Amino acid sequence: MSHSIISGLVKGGYPADAIIASNPSSGKLEELKGRFAIRTSNDNLDAAAAEVVILAVKPQILKQVCESLSHIDFSNKLVVSIAAGVTCDRIRHYLGQAIRVVRAMPNTPSLLGLGMTGLYAAPGCSEGDRALSGRLMQAVGEVTWVDQESGIDQVIACAGSAPAYFFLLMEAMEESAVNSLGVSREQARAMIQQTALGAAEMVKQNPDLSLAELRNRVTSKGGTTAKAIEHFEQQGLRSTVDGAMKAAVKRAVEMAEQF
Repeated sequence: MSHSIISGLVKGGYPADAIIASNPSSGKLEELKGRFAIRTSNDNLDAAAAEVVILAVKPQILKQVCESLSHIDFSNKLVVSIAAGVTCDRIRHYLGQAIRVVRAMPNTPSLLGLGMTGLYAAPGCSEGDRALSGRLMQAVGEVTWVDQESGIDQVIACAGSAPAYFFLLMEAMEESAVNSLGVSREQARAMIQQTALGAAEMVKQNPDLSLAELRNRVTSKGGTTAKAIEHFEQQGLRSTVDGAMKAAVKRAVEMAEQF
């Protein structure tokens, strides 16, 4: 995700020499430096000297990373965290001081600049902080703001985890096409991925039409599509999806308690 954000910023015209990335692995840093001409360091303290500090680490190690930075004065810095499941209060606790912090929950299509990021600004953040955080994450796609921190959990269910839902459906379609219908895997992959891309673009280009209406427009009464949709409904697709999204939210809450 760090790679995606850096790529989006540089491609959007942000000066590369104003960006510094830190990582224990020199290999990753050399790749970033070679591709984007940013500054790099193996020491987090170097990166934390910036005015905006993005915490792009796994939640399991966020405590360790923050505690190593806790002696730095963050009073004039904005912290943006993309660590899933770690609350703003917990980040403040780890750093041992009051900070201006924004939580960001991007998803993996951010790697292509097609991401969806949920953002929450903790109390104490200014409108300038919100605007800056929004611009940062718009470098990798679109953003949506939530008013309550708990809204980030809903973002996880609707966007953060959601690419995997579509991948699973596409995977199931591919397996059926290959194993039940006798289609070659290459041909099945080509048809399914292009159809998914086209369907998503139709949704985006028709904001005034509900998803139900878009579905109805390709579902002729008594036709093949209607029969497939009928089977989905009979098998409880809606309740399965509802349960899956609730499970994602539940796990997000559990992670917040854990970390």
